[in-house]
Amino acid sequence: MTAVRTLVVWCPDWPVLAATKAAGLPSHVPAAVLANNRVVACSAVARAEGIRRGDRKRSAQGRCPELAVFEEDPARDARVFEPVAAAVEKLATGIEVVRPGIVALPVRGPARYYGSEAAVAERLIDQVASECDLECQVGVADGLFAATLAARRGLLVPAGGSAEFLAPLSTMELSPPGGPDRTDFVDLLRRLGLRTLGAYAALSERDVASRFGADAVATHRLARGLEERPPARRRTPPELSVTHSPDPPLDRVDAAAFAARALAELLHEKLAARGLACTRLGVHASTDNGEELGRVWRCAEPLTPTGIADRVRWQLDGWLRAAPGTRPSAGITTLWLDPVEVVDATALQLGLWHGGNEDPGTGAERASRALVRVQGLLGPDGVVTGVLGGGRGPSDRVRYVPWGEERLPGADPDAPWPGRLPSPSPATVPAEPVAAVVLDASAAPVGVSGRQLLTGVPAAVSVGGGPARAVLAWAGPWAAEEAWWDRGGRRRARLQVLLDGVEQTALLLVREGRAWAVEGVYD
Repeated sequence: MTAVRTLVVWCPDWPVLAATKAAGLPSHVPAAVLANNRVVACSAVARAEGIRRGDRKRSAQGRCPELAVFEEDPARDARVFEPVAAAVEKLATGIEVVRPGIVALPVRGPARYYGSEAAVAERLIDQVASECDLECQVGVADGLFAATLAARRGLLVPAGGSAEFLAPLSTMELSPPGGPDRTDFVDLLRRLGLRTLGAYAALSERDVASRFGADAVATHRLARGLEERPPARRRTPPELSVTHSPDPPLDRVDAAAFAARALAELLHEKLAARGLACTRLGVHASTDNGEELGRVWRCAEPLTPTGIADRVRWQLDGWLRAAPGTRPSAGITTLWLDPVEVVDATALQLGLWHGGNEDPGTGAERASRALVRVQGLLGPDGVVTGVLGGGRGPSDRVRYVPWGEERLPGADPDAPWPGRLPSPSPATVPAEPVAAVVLDASAAPVGVSGRQLLTGVPAAVSVGGGPARAVLAWAGPWAAEEAWWDRGGRRRARLQVLLDGVEQTALLLVREGRAWAVEGVYD
């Protein structure tokens, strides 16, 4: 199935634009939005001063002392974006808010009405500029993913040309700012030599599914210019819509947030009972004066109860706190949610404590009390949690912290770690390394020379004194530490091997001194 011809309106650096507009800051002042003390978005003026995404706050302010700093606030981004969505909707119906800063709509109808896709794009740019005093870019392509990348470049991709347009682009486009975080997967693709979307798309879908899993199949479809999910999505029956009639009518943001939470849980419960999860959510409201409000949110991932509640709250916030003349003239008397499009709920994996429609905070609190009781029976060190930190080997990176103590990593994860084992990490790491012997074709032991080279070609491996198993493939060796000589003058190196057998086994071997040991087992 070919992707739907889609138009995307994109407002660059939206989190920064929203923050500066809300604060009334002039556009010439450099500004940045931070999360966890790192820059997640910055203005063009700030970039001209050398500020980049990922910079630490202190580093950014050191480069640009006059930098205006704002904390990340998705609710603010959505509220300020509502006038932009409303401006687009005046020229084209059926719009969907992908996330604050991006609006998408099927382009076929508007193109017929205005004469061409180029005419629609020109009108929308003028509309946003005149009504919201903002600059935006428009892109058109087959499918939302390609259209979004086209909008970032201000391009109208010809029909049927999305795959050709995507081919030379970097695989890093699969993990865009504000979208699903696929950084680790993109890094893996690049280490495999798949640096462009075209190279990734050239792989067989069956090979991608068997090697990387379900999410990779979705990204593979995107790289080929198709829709993220096959056309098996279902329209929901009307009885799955949920409605709330507040009394008194909603006219305050805090009351709207409370109503959004209850309605989101009810919708999630109804969908979960049928094994469904929502991917496109319609938020609708009516007022005492007969005004009808509505907006559709498109979501890259199936929505959790919290995700539904956030989008409803953001939308109500945008309506109730809009500028005079555009906000509702009376309180909201009816609020209803419509799951416009759904997928199987198997696409939604809840966290450990988030069973059913239970509040995640409540579930975490109950789990904490239970673990404290177990700790009282077994002692303070009887219940521990793993904290991922810095290090080169899989066992070096994990620190076990007794329950209730501050979960600090053993070493700085952001520090440079030359010789660090690349992902994916082994699925199983023995508490103590298991002795192993690596043999060549003549059954002679294989070691590592001072030049970091194997003394023979691995042909078989014996683990724990067991029978030797044939080596199907191997990679390495790699120096395991920043300095080749360390730990009292002992050398350490790592080797990956794939062993033959009833079930093939992939091992991570480490050589320290004059002996090999199993440091990890891959799934």
